Amino acid sequence: MSILIIGGGIGGLTTALRLHQAGFEVKVFESVKEVKPLGVGINTLPHSVRVLTNLGLQGVLAKNAIETTDLVYFNKFGQQFWTEPRGRFAGYKWPQFSIHRGTLQMILWEEAKRVLGEDRLIANHHLARFEQDETGVTAYFTNRETGENSRVETGELLIGADGIDSVVRQQLYPNEGPPVYSENVLYRGTTRMKPFLNGSSMAMIGSMQQKMVVYPIDPTPDADGNYLINWVGNLKEGKSRLMARDWNREADKARLVAIYKDWTFDWLDVPAMINGAKAVYEFPMSDRDPLSRWTFGRVTLLGDAAHPMYPIGSNGASQAILDADYLAECLLTSENVVDALEAYDKERVPAAAKVVLQNRAKGPDQIMDMMEERFPQGFTPDEIPHEELANVMEHYKKIAGFDVQTLNQKK
Repeated sequence: MSILIIGGGIGGLTTALRLHQAGFEVKVFESVKEVKPLGVGINTLPHSVRVLTNLGLQGVLAKNAIETTDLVYFNKFGQQFWTEPRGRFAGYKWPQFSIHRGTLQMILWEEAKRVLGEDRLIANHHLARFEQDETGVTAYFTNRETGENSRVETGELLIGADGIDSVVRQQLYPNEGPPVYSENVLYRGTTRMKPFLNGSSMAMIGSMQQKMVVYPIDPTPDADGNYLINWVGNLKEGKSRLMARDWNREADKARLVAIYKDWTFDWLDVPAMINGAKAVYEFPMSDRDPLSRWTFGRVTLLGDAAHPMYPIGSNGASQAILDADYLAECLLTSENVVDALEAYDKERVPAAAKVVLQNRAKGPDQIMDMMEERFPQGFTPDEIPHEELANVMEHYKKIAGFDVQTLNQKK
């Protein structure tokens, strides 16, 4: 079976590797002229690391990532109110990795090049449109820089893994409109600095009105013992801060430092961390409403093209990897392409929709607002509602598909 994958991001490349592993003929088409290690940090949770491990990638990931040991929540005063082990430290068979998004992208790209062959990874080909009939799909590509037609390709199946602004999704849902803006703006940066907490912790600070997420993403220190720390500030800015959706838009660092000026704790100096970044980028936090179906005949969606979600709970990339794995299972167990895609839809559409909606409802981070609303001036240790917080955290793991009992039953 010949399969066309539109998009060479994390979802598209994992899909290519998984489908090749399953014995299918795959080609990946990427819009950009050259794939580069762009972006900042992300987390891959144990349910997605299981898939990457089965592709033989756990070793190279471990060399290039931080194995996250624990997740710790603090209020705006730096008071800790929740901590839990993560990955193998929580009893999972597989680790949780914190890694630079660009590093993961290049690991997947190089592995796909090695396994599929370089001629199967086709850059500088932007999908213009597709057509399908009962026997296959025809994709028409252009050169994004010149606008010239560059290629026509046919396959038995087309997978749209081309992100939140997916061309495939736009053709399937021409009247959908732009992504939904949350009125939150994300401020992202990386800073070389001394490690905090135990050196492999992921910390969440504040509330959904003003939040900071901090974690290391590179296991190699520089000559001064500084590690690369990824951080993401989340500010409720309202509609007045609606801006162009451009990942490369630089933010006003001085403004951000001023907003976080009081967040100096004995374990982390947030304003110094922000100030130490070479650049700070701002981006409106957006998603899309869940769809009732991703599949139309021989065409389907995957990853952010199917279910873009708020970056809450560390699930965006992980859910794309789960899509890839389940799609391969469906194609392996069905003789008919259309039936396989319908089975993929039946499982993954509702599962991903639950995560999208749960992330809109603040996901596990709702415990931050619970503590802010009850204890705006801080709390004493005996006031922490441990059982309530535990219930929220466990509920999210079940919805997102990584509660330890269920996941550890898998191979």
